[in-house]
Amino acid sequence: MAAISLSKVEETAPALVSLYKSAGVSLRKNGLDGVRAAVYLVVDYSGSMKPYYKDGSVQALADRVLGLSAHFDDDGTVPVVFFSTDVDAETEIALADHQGRIERIVAGLGHMGKTSYHLAMDAVIDHYLDSGSTDPALVVFQTDGGPINKLAAERYLCKAARLPLFWQFIGFGDPDSRQFDYLRKLDELSVPHKRIVDNAGFFHAGSQPRKVSDAELYDRLVGEFPQWLAAARAQGIVPHA
Repeated sequence: MAAISLSKVEETAPALVSLYKSAGVSLRKNGLDGVRAAVYLVVDYSGSMKPYYKDGSVQALADRVLGLSAHFDDDGTVPVVFFSTDVDAETEIALADHQGRIERIVAGLGHMGKTSYHLAMDAVIDHYLDSGSTDPALVVFQTDGGPINKLAAERYLCKAARLPLFWQFIGFGDPDSRQFDYLRKLDELSVPHKRIVDNAGFFHAGSQPRKVSDAELYDRLVGEFPQWLAAARAQGIVPHA
C-alpha cells in the first residue's frame, strides 16, 4: 500500500501520475511495496552542471524522485540539498508545487562552485537527526564528478553507516570519465572493516540522463535498498518492521 494514494497524486500533481505508477511497479518488483521511508534529494550545483539545469535534467530527476517518495512517505515533500564547494541551499520540493520548482530555487542561488560532497552529506544527516524519525531513509545523491575532498566524503559515508540512511549515488555525464572512479570505489568500501553495513550504491545515468527510461531509473534507484534494509535491521540500525 502506497503512503499517498493514486487519487491524491491525480489531484495534487497530475503530471506525475505516470511516474508514480512506474515507481510502484519497481517497488513491487523489489519487494518494497508498503515500506515506509524518508526520501532525500541531493543535487550537484557545481559549474559543470550548468547544461543539466538548462536542459531540464535536474528538474526531471526531481519529478521522478517525487513520484517515488509518494509511495514511501505520506507528507508529499522531499527535502533537497544543493551543493557545490559548500551547501548552496537546503529547501524542499513538493507534489503540489513541483513544476518549474528547480528553476525557481536555482534563480535565487549564487555562483556555481566546485564539487564537495561531505558538507551536503552532513546537511542530510543533521536534517534526519533533527526530524526525530526512526524510519529508514533513501538519499538520492546526484553528481557529475568526484569530490575535491575525497577523504572527507569517505569518512562521512562510513560514519553515517550507523544511521538508517542509504545513499544512492547517481552520476550525470560521460560514463567513461575518470571522474566516476571515486564513486565506484566509494560504492565498494569494505564491510565491516570500513563501515558496519554497505550503505551506498552507485549507477551512471549517462550524458543524457532524461533518456534513461522511468522503469530503468526506478529499478536502479531502489535496486540495492532491500539488501541494505535487511543488513541494517540485522545490525539494529533500522527497527524491525
